[in-house]
Amino acid sequence: MIPFLSWYILITILGWITFPLAYRLFPALTDRGYTLSRAFGLLVWGYVFWLFASLGIAQNDIGGLLLGLIILGGLSTWSFTSSVPFGDHKSEILNWFSENRRLIITTETLFLVAFGFMAFVRSANPEIVGTEKPMELMFINGIMNSPTFPPRDLWLSGYSISYYYFGYVMTSMLAMFTGVPGTMAFNLMIALIFGLSAVGAYGILYNLLANHQLPITKDQSPISNPQPSTLAPHESAGVENRQSPIVNSLLAPLFLLIVSNVEGFLEVLHRKGLFWQFNADGTATSRFWTWLDMQELSQAPSQPLGWTPERYWWWWRASRVVQDYDLTGKFTGDTIDEFPFFSYLLGDLHPHVLAMPFLLLSIAVALNLLLGGWRGKMDLYFGQLRINKTGFFAMALVLGGLAFLNTWDLLVAAALIVFSYALARVHESGWGWERVEDIVLLGIPLVLTSIVMYLPFYTGFDSQAGGIVPNFMYPTRGMHLWVMWGTLFVPVFAYLIYLWRNRTPANWRAGTLTALGFVLILLAAMFVLGFLALKLQPDLINSILASQGLDTSQFIAESMARRFAYIGSLLTLLAILIPTLSFLFSDHQPDTADTNLSSFSLYAKRLSFVLLLIFLGTMLVLGIDFVYLRDQFGYRINSVFKFYYEAWILFSIAAAYGAAVLLRNLRGAANGVFSIIFTLVLIIGLTYPVLGILNKTNNFKKPPSGFTLDDFDRVQRENPDEAAAMMWLRSAPDGVVAEAIGGQYSAFARISIYSGLPTVLGWPGHEGQWREGALQGSREQDIETLYSTPDWLTTQDIINRYNIRYIVVGNLEHNAYRVNEEKFNNFLKPVFQQGTTIIYEVP
Repeated sequence: MIPFLSWYILITILGWITFPLAYRLFPALTDRGYTLSRAFGLLVWGYVFWLFASLGIAQNDIGGLLLGLIILGGLSTWSFTSSVPFGDHKSEILNWFSENRRLIITTETLFLVAFGFMAFVRSANPEIVGTEKPMELMFINGIMNSPTFPPRDLWLSGYSISYYYFGYVMTSMLAMFTGVPGTMAFNLMIALIFGLSAVGAYGILYNLLANHQLPITKDQSPISNPQPSTLAPHESAGVENRQSPIVNSLLAPLFLLIVSNVEGFLEVLHRKGLFWQFNADGTATSRFWTWLDMQELSQAPSQPLGWTPERYWWWWRASRVVQDYDLTGKFTGDTIDEFPFFSYLLGDLHPHVLAMPFLLLSIAVALNLLLGGWRGKMDLYFGQLRINKTGFFAMALVLGGLAFLNTWDLLVAAALIVFSYALARVHESGWGWERVEDIVLLGIPLVLTSIVMYLPFYTGFDSQAGGIVPNFMYPTRGMHLWVMWGTLFVPVFAYLIYLWRNRTPANWRAGTLTALGFVLILLAAMFVLGFLALKLQPDLINSILASQGLDTSQFIAESMARRFAYIGSLLTLLAILIPTLSFLFSDHQPDTADTNLSSFSLYAKRLSFVLLLIFLGTMLVLGIDFVYLRDQFGYRINSVFKFYYEAWILFSIAAAYGAAVLLRNLRGAANGVFSIIFTLVLIIGLTYPVLGILNKTNNFKKPPSGFTLDDFDRVQRENPDEAAAMMWLRSAPDGVVAEAIGGQYSAFARISIYSGLPTVLGWPGHEGQWREGALQGSREQDIETLYSTPDWLTTQDIINRYNIRYIVVGNLEHNAYRVNEEKFNNFLKPVFQQGTTIIYEVP
């Protein structure tokens, strides 16, 4: 409890310190950034600390962390006092606290419950083993133990990390400040990200649902002060205030973090034997499950039948719903379609998880911009932005930090912010080609500024991305799309139907043509990229064609035939895209009755923002059916993974908003029908998290090491000799460690992971993903030679080449190599020995 409470107190104080800064920076939000202040404070603190440590201004220690906090406090104090006299601003913020007590209490309660809940879940299964957890712990311990920044890569001695590692810097900061070991910080950070994401999503929906009249501040032009909002005819003021958004906004964290895809519900149906025909000879057949085609679910259920899935790691299948086959029918491999609750159930502290509250922060930034925040004038050398400098640099800070956290999120966050600015201009001046100019004027300088602000990261970053490639063979099946997205699609469709039934203004011609135009553009891009690949890399393309037994024309014909066979996916996405764009393109004529003020509807702006979320989410899902990013995997596994995850975040906010509006506004039979549908969606969407948590935690039975957040308790229990060696190395002088090298997702590289000292080479496969594989050179073969050769001169040459200080000989080394220990005993001094584990030190 003490480490948990120390993190809770620290992050809460950090939020309080940051709130005056957030209050100034988010003037258009009803909550004035209160729900975002923790995440925003962590971002600013992390940025200042990382930048100063990278530039040599501060050290990677408590002193550097305190310096970062002092600067954050100084920024908050400046924002507290700069625009108006101190007493007036103090009174203004105190008045806000007095008027928003329910919001504050709800936010604080939600954060504590969410943080505590996930911490308890992790304490029941705190193991940092399997998948990429060891890699993530390596980053945390490596950063904590790096004398300088950029932090060193523990799996490639002599090199710094070539990865988007900002989230691990934040984890290490909190661990060092509270005195928590990395093996405990790993699990606390998962719980913290869950809590920050819960209040972040809650705050976004609250700001969308709440009425708010934007006040004039010193750095705003009068044009940013809208008149009292006007509601759509079907959303009267009485309806608007009938239920408090404080309660309805809880739907956002529910849909984002808890509601899951349909696969968990299918597991229950499968386990119960529904849609199976059991024959007298003991075999079973099913047309439905065969047609569904989802690996284990295509196989007959085990006997006796029951309601609860019992297959080992049955919950894993929910992240592998989309099935890709080449044109010969050969299964290409699992396509990752992860969603938030799966991530927290798995307990993988990957960048896409670490970035979640900060992607939500970028959504709030875009909403603040659309609602009228940061209005002013900023002159550029090629035009003028209607944004003040404070807002511009705040956006660049958030956008650049998000790229540093998870570079994949840069595109969607930048698009969201830039398009929100364009929509704000639409509400002021209407649609026109000038909006393209607005997008360019903001997009180019914003992205460039965000890169410059985080330049030390980019100078050491080596991406594996290899451009955009066409996707001819792998469109997503309609049924798989609905299994993945059904729990979010249903509320979104219901909301779009609600808008249509209530005669919300829509430009159906523009919406339909634009949606079809996007599909044609994607189709054309696929063919153009395919043509270029055929001309530039004919050998590669011919080998692909040969593997399918087809020539070019046959390949295209069969690919298009498959696309028509899977047309359900495209039709579903068009059914979302067409009405979304049609409502978005409706005329937004400004009220020019007062020449000094631009009066516009708050409802229309909220609607525009929700439609923008739906549009971007749909394009993320649709786009990778035509093109994807090339990487080491060679197919679209990573693109589906990253873009589906971002789309889930966008769709979940839109689905929560739509559900809140419908539950609040529908009457009579319509209310009854939607209530039934909504209940079914929750039953289906909550089946997976309820059963998954019970399965993953073994029904919360006491683990062998007891309920703990520290994975090192397991290490000490399973291998006390190696655990003692790791502890010894933690307090030993710094140096490179030699240990056995082996495959990824294994126990190899365990000494570097838990000691925080660099090894010659960790997981070769992962290092190949992060940077040029040639940098590994002959390291793997050299380490095998170091252990197995009887020749001391050869051994000494390898030691000198990699500057090795410690050589570990344990059970894993004996299992991997024919270890010749005689040379070590003759020329080196054993500085640690316990059981079968020995550490030799090079003089």
